[in-house]
Amino acid sequence: MGVPSGMELFVIVAVIVLLFGGKKIPELAKGLGQGIKNFKSAVKDDETTVASTTATTSEKIEAEEVKTATEAKVNATETKTV
Repeated sequence: MGVPSGMELFVIVAVIVLLFGGKKIPELAKGLGQGIKNFKSAVKDDETTVASTTATTSEKIEAEEVKTATEAKVNATETKTV
């Protein structure tokens, strides 16, 4: 089974036009285009969400490390002064 030739392609298009009508085909194409656009938008939003969550997690880890280091310095200073 290969790619449909000219006459086979014409018959397929004619059957589609008869089934859906000339007015309905552009509406179907428009709906399909909007569906693809929404899908791409959702994928992009998910990638952005994952990236921002990863960045936020990294920032929290760095803040925790700074806090721990600061507490260690304070504890060492308190031990020396006592």
